Amino acid sequence: MKHVKLTTKENLIPFILITALFFLWGMAHGMLDVLNKHFQNVLQISKSKSGLIQFSVYMAYFIMAIPAGRFMGRFGYKKGIVFGLLMFASGAYIIVPASLIQSFWLFLTGLFVLGCGLATLETAANPYTTKLGPKETAERRINFSQSFNGLAWIIGPIIGGLFILGNDGGETGNKLHSIIMPYAMIGTLVLIIALIYMRTPLPEIKEEQYEFVNKYSGSIVALHKPLIKQRHFVFAVIAQFCYVAAQTGIFSFFVNYITDTKLQPHFDNKTAAMMLGIGGFGLFMIGRISGSWLMRFVKPVRILAVNATLCCLLLPIVSLGIGWISIVSLFMIFFLMSIMFPTIFALGIKDLGERTKKASSFIVMAIVGGAIFPMFMGWIADISSMALGFFVPIPLFAFILFFALKGHKVTVQ
Repeated sequence: MKHVKLTTKENLIPFILITALFFLWGMAHGMLDVLNKHFQNVLQISKSKSGLIQFSVYMAYFIMAIPAGRFMGRFGYKKGIVFGLLMFASGAYIIVPASLIQSFWLFLTGLFVLGCGLATLETAANPYTTKLGPKETAERRINFSQSFNGLAWIIGPIIGGLFILGNDGGETGNKLHSIIMPYAMIGTLVLIIALIYMRTPLPEIKEEQYEFVNKYSGSIVALHKPLIKQRHFVFAVIAQFCYVAAQTGIFSFFVNYITDTKLQPHFDNKTAAMMLGIGGFGLFMIGRISGSWLMRFVKPVRILAVNATLCCLLLPIVSLGIGWISIVSLFMIFFLMSIMFPTIFALGIKDLGERTKKASSFIVMAIVGGAIFPMFMGWIADISSMALGFFVPIPLFAFILFFALKGHKVTVQ
């Protein structure tokens, strides 16, 4: 493959600013993945009910993605980013009183508002990143930006392990008081960043109308096919649904799996949270950085196909629960999943021109897979074992393999 620059000189500052957003929502998602175990412990709820934590956030993606896309279609990327940051901060602040009065349902409401903010940010930042440089390096660019998402996902579980897990209220009697300070700090940080964005100029990129050459007449014909007939886009939406469903289930129940007394060795909650942050998400970040570099030499779809295949092969080993072999296999899945979301996203919006914002909305909507799957995976764990629940994502990775091999191809006829 010919080496092409990641971005251009005039787009460098906007690219850095947008990449910082990936760090923000990565931290928010990383903290979610230790909350399941915390609420199971302090409120004595089932694994399937704790899946409502992910349901609240990812259902917000489903509901908010299209309105966010329309908002940006009318007002532009910058105002969409500011709006998303303000909703992000508002959701974090709602969680503070929810924790004070120990209301699980108000807490879920705060997560829903926070999720609406994250959906808006992702609808804006993902396609915007692909436009900040040469078309040939769009997949590399979004994978590079998503690497900082992976870095934040390391920090999130560590914060959760230090401040949330293992803290049951002590002498205060408030079982959720340990959640207050982390979310109050996040809300304040995000609000400050929103104010910075308000005062920072960002270029508004206009999506071009892509054209192709008719292979029979040689004439230039505008690509006017509706999105529903864009095969690569439709398959990208399904593939993204599958990926986020699988990722969210694996991330959410990692701590449950590692602390399961049936697994030898097994660990306590705080150690498991550190293993999730440093080990799991550390490999996730390394996978994104190395994947972005490898895409200079290997086509992104080939990497996606290999990684999806290996996930299908490693998940049965995780489900067998055979000690360190299964634990290492689970860590390897974190590494393999790392490039999937940004690669599917970039392939799905390829050559869509002025419909990029609308298409991005639908791909972000597909994140609703993360709302449904953790509850199903938790239900399997409740009626059998946590290890058995890790069989369930295999068909999801199988569809991603199909997308990498066939479904990503752009058709113009």
